[in-house]
Amino acid sequence: MCHWLRGQRIANIKTVAWMITLSDALHNFIDGLAIGASFTVSVVAGFSTSIAIVCEEFPHELGDFVILLNSGMSIPQAIFFNLLSAMSCYIGLAFGILLGSNFAPNAIFAIAGGMFLYIALADMFPEMNAIMNEQDGSTVTNVIFFLIQNAGLLTGFAIILLITMFVGEINLG
Repeated sequence: MCHWLRGQRIANIKTVAWMITLSDALHNFIDGLAIGASFTVSVVAGFSTSIAIVCEEFPHELGDFVILLNSGMSIPQAIFFNLLSAMSCYIGLAFGILLGSNFAPNAIFAIAGGMFLYIALADMFPEMNAIMNEQDGSTVTNVIFFLIQNAGLLTGFAIILLITMFVGEINLG
């Protein structure tokens, strides 16, 4: 093994590190598919999708890095395995360009959108419930938290809906 990968033995690293690495590789592959398919539609769509994914990936990868460190990896090991899982984005990019130019890119967008929704909601709802359970538990507090959380979700949905409705009328030049 490389000198800079020395640290914890692989057998001593918790299972969650490998789950994070593999699920992140799949996530990055789908990101690459979406970017590749977007570039087959237009350069502007490709760059806007790329920027959106970079904005999503930066905090996501930092969170994964912390989880890898907490599961027993050394810093060089966590960097290596995080970068290794990120490389699957390039494979997804190649497939996205090939599939997007030969088939309907909308099917790729549907798959990627479904994955983004699943990940966001699967992470978000348990966290929202945990925050609500930490409060004093009165009915008024629960209703207030419910309304605030749903207002945030509905605001996000409304913004995406407005962008989708007016995307054809946006001129960048």
